Amino acid sequence: MAGKVNVALNKPAYQQYQSYDDTLDASNAVDGRKSDLSWDSGQCAASYSRQTATWWVNLTRIHSIHHITIYFMTNNDDYRYRAILAKYLLGFSVYVSNTTDRLQGTLCFKDDNFTRNTIPSVFTTNCSVHGQYVIYYNERLLGAIYPDGYYSRVRINLCEVEVYGCPETGFYGSTCSIPCPDVNCQYCHIETGTCQGCKPGYQGHHCESECDKGSFGIGCKESCGHCLDVNQCSITNGTCLTGCVAGYKGDLCKSLCSEGFYGVACNETCGNCRDVKTCNHVYGTCLTGCDAGYWGSLCKTPCSHGFFGYDCSERCLDTCAGCNHVTGLCDSECKPGWEGYFCHKGS
Repeated sequence: MAGKVNVALNKPAYQQYQSYDDTLDASNAVDGRKSDLSWDSGQCAASYSRQTATWWVNLTRIHSIHHITIYFMTNNDDYRYRAILAKYLLGFSVYVSNTTDRLQGTLCFKDDNFTRNTIPSVFTTNCSVHGQYVIYYNERLLGAIYPDGYYSRVRINLCEVEVYGCPETGFYGSTCSIPCPDVNCQYCHIETGTCQGCKPGYQGHHCESECDKGSFGIGCKESCGHCLDVNQCSITNGTCLTGCVAGYKGDLCKSLCSEGFYGVACNETCGNCRDVKTCNHVYGTCLTGCDAGYWGSLCKTPCSHGFFGYDCSERCLDTCAGCNHVTGLCDSECKPGWEGYFCHKGS
């Protein structure tokens, strides 16, 4: 297997307060070009000067990282770099996170010692963690006091950000060829092999234990849905292997039955509820009563002979031999001696 590679190369990148000039796009900092570190080279990323500056690269999946190297914009002139550009960079931070929120990640480096005369134009920091996003951040907060040499605002001046790590998960060592020693470990320390993250479904210092009953996924942080048997909830992805309890559907059994359906596997059809949205997704009970012409908790039983309407509380006309159970109209036949559509005419 290949050794450590630049896993940031040509990956999606973003920067806050993008400069008006499209040639200074965030992606320039991960395009592999670093021969010309000037503003107008087309090889660097830059933003407007603001109170905060954020740039990140999405590695597209979680990687085990070893070190990060940053090539700052220098305009190819060390004097101009230190006299003009460095003041925007002082105090910067580098994070690795599984999301674009730096505060949910690991702080790899925070500058609290560099000055304009000592900040390197090419900076490297070791950061043996795993993550999907590498985030560059700087700030000048209103009311805060900063050391001499810090400008009142910050901006992105990055020409290349290289993130070196293993191309595949589950390996460590100088050539990324040694499998992580713990069998259920997904991410281990790139130098020591110490497990830093278990495969989905496992927990413990050495990933030796399966998730507790009712939980699954990475870090066992996900809760199983309404499985018919919670012991049959997959510890890796939460799939309910023997199906859902009544009222739920989907592989994870977290979705209610669609409107108008209820029961096991949502195979039962709701009755003639006054409002189908109030059909209980588990039992099929019509919580707001039945539509005209029906009765019972499921509203599937037509009114008894001689009755109609809501709650079957209305009586058919005495002249009807049998009326419509919904409308009460004499639409079948009249009793002897009566005729007409409403059975209102004596014969």
